[in-house]
Amino acid sequence: MRTRIALVQGHPDPGTPRFCHALAAAYEAAALAAGHEVRRIDVARLEFPLLRTSADWESAPPCDAIRRAQETLAWAEHLVIVFPLWLGDVPALLKGFFEQALRPGFAIGSAAPGRFWKKLLKGRSARLIVTMGMPAFFYRVYYRAHSVRSLKRNVLEFCGVSPVRSSLIGTVDSATARQSALAKVQALGRSAG
Repeated sequence: MRTRIALVQGHPDPGTPRFCHALAAAYEAAALAAGHEVRRIDVARLEFPLLRTSADWESAPPCDAIRRAQETLAWAEHLVIVFPLWLGDVPALLKGFFEQALRPGFAIGSAAPGRFWKKLLKGRSARLIVTMGMPAFFYRVYYRAHSVRSLKRNVLEFCGVSPVRSSLIGTVDSATARQSALAKVQALGRSAG
């Protein structure tokens, strides 16, 4: 079955080759070879302001880069978000991108007083691919994958994206871990998982 995939490359460094770039490229190549459609959003290459007020979030029109990203997210059936864990969380630039892109009118709809927001991105699934220097097991057990769970629940599921699965890739300085991770990500790309 052919799947429309929005691949969000969330590493904030646009130039220097990073392992997140290699993971995104491996996923994309495998997905395309398997017959899926892929559109890519490289967050580090987008020009957009950070939101500073709730009024901006609620009613200011998005800039052209964000509007084009929203078109890609709306087109997609499956979102793949690749990013490094920085200071235990999503990099600030990727968080700023989500704040800009997943706004009322696009990702959530208004609700009657006392009701929950309408989830406008229902029908989409997601895969989070997260790299980190520490062992992934330690992040899951000791930190309880806090920031990944927050992104899943408080951002993606809040907008209706479900299910949201995650692949945590630890000890990224190890060549063995990198080779294993690339093989796993290629398998995910082939299955649009």
